[in-house]
Amino acid sequence: MGSSLSRREFIRRAGAVYAGFAVTSYSALQAETRSSDRRPKRPNILLAIADDWSWPHAGVYGDKVVKTPFFDKLATQGILFTNSFCAAPTCTASRGAILTGQAPHRLGEGANLHSTLSAKFRVYPDVLEAAGYFVGCSGKGWGPGIAEIGGWKRNPAGPQFKSFADFLDQVPDGKPFCFWYGSKEPHRPYQPGSGLKSGMRVEDVEVPGFLPDTPEVRSDILDYYYEVQLFDKQVGDLLAELDARGLSENTLVVVTSDNGMPFPRAKANLYECGTHMPLAVRWPARIKGKRTVDAPVSHCDLAPTFLEAAGIHPLPEMTGRSLLGILLGENGDDRDMVFTERERHANVRKGDLSYPCRAVRTRQFLYIRNFCPERWPAGDPEMYVAVGSFGDIDTSPSKSVILHRRDDPKIARFFRLACEKRPAEELYDIRKDPWNLKNLADSQEHAGILREMRARLERWMSDTGDPRAVNPQDDRWDKYPYYGNPGK
Repeated sequence: MGSSLSRREFIRRAGAVYAGFAVTSYSALQAETRSSDRRPKRPNILLAIADDWSWPHAGVYGDKVVKTPFFDKLATQGILFTNSFCAAPTCTASRGAILTGQAPHRLGEGANLHSTLSAKFRVYPDVLEAAGYFVGCSGKGWGPGIAEIGGWKRNPAGPQFKSFADFLDQVPDGKPFCFWYGSKEPHRPYQPGSGLKSGMRVEDVEVPGFLPDTPEVRSDILDYYYEVQLFDKQVGDLLAELDARGLSENTLVVVTSDNGMPFPRAKANLYECGTHMPLAVRWPARIKGKRTVDAPVSHCDLAPTFLEAAGIHPLPEMTGRSLLGILLGENGDDRDMVFTERERHANVRKGDLSYPCRAVRTRQFLYIRNFCPERWPAGDPEMYVAVGSFGDIDTSPSKSVILHRRDDPKIARFFRLACEKRPAEELYDIRKDPWNLKNLADSQEHAGILREMRARLERWMSDTGDPRAVNPQDDRWDKYPYYGNPGK
């Protein structure tokens, strides 16, 4: 679990320790950095994170509609990950996992949306700051939630700056920096028709198999694509700022998203479009470009990666594993699975109940355990506070089609996929069923796979101290306060 050391005390006491430790632990980095390079030998670190962007919606992944030239270029210059997953398909928990390097169930109420994060949990910006880094963020950092309730004096992602350029203007000479750029794209709401107006065509859209193929849904996807392109332009601006200041060579750049696209059966779900994330990493001074990694990796791996790149041992409480060896091509890859989870998303069930799930994903199979199958996965069907029925699905034209036309035989199946109650166990063959439409949990042919995947998940839950490993009906996440406005 998280350390009991307070954040303030940690920063005060850790500076001297890490300063001494870093002298020896990153000496190898110094030796390998070009002698003519006068910039800090420890890398600068830049994380650019989108809000609700799913894999594979980028040109470099093969999407023929959305245009992402800056992400594509970054991936070509560095490493493109094809099996990267968020820790949870909901903003607060996902961002907390990135910052702490820990699975969300270890973060107390931080596993819920619109919650808080206790300051007892150490985050990588604080560790780097104590080791001599200049840290900051702009846009959406940790959240949504109220960090102050957890004891924070600033956002856990770092102090806020007006922009990346403003931040760089204030970096002291000789100090490496760590910056978190949190975009608001492609989070809803969208400007209806923005995708069409930008020149994209509805007939070119590939509609996911879990959504109905209607003009409204196609146009909605184009609007989402348009917002993805806005984020890509922001990435381009960040990279241009690095280039203009001569900082690109020794800056470790990571571009990804917090969770999946804001559509039915995607965001707030443990299916592929809720958890499978774009991820590209570039560090010209150390990483050879034009590489693709298909090993399953988790957002929990980012914090230990940043620390190790800076010459700092990952914290013992981190459940993530550093990716540095993979990035540098120094070791073979033994990763064959990742784990995802969710607790309460919005306050969309009477009593503010959670919809608890855990999942394990290998290269071929996805296994999901639904701990409360008697509850509605997308929220109660009755009108509840401001969000209306099935409130875990963001308000959108796609949601409207599914809800308002649920009695249409052509639409009814998609309503059931998004909104109806689900069994306690789900198993999908990703290679044959990329949209997760055919549950194999009751298939005799797959009984052995089901047992193996169940055992893997249970072992991980036990090893990481998941309260649901001891009591699957643990109700702590039902009782934590919801700090958002009703229906947000």
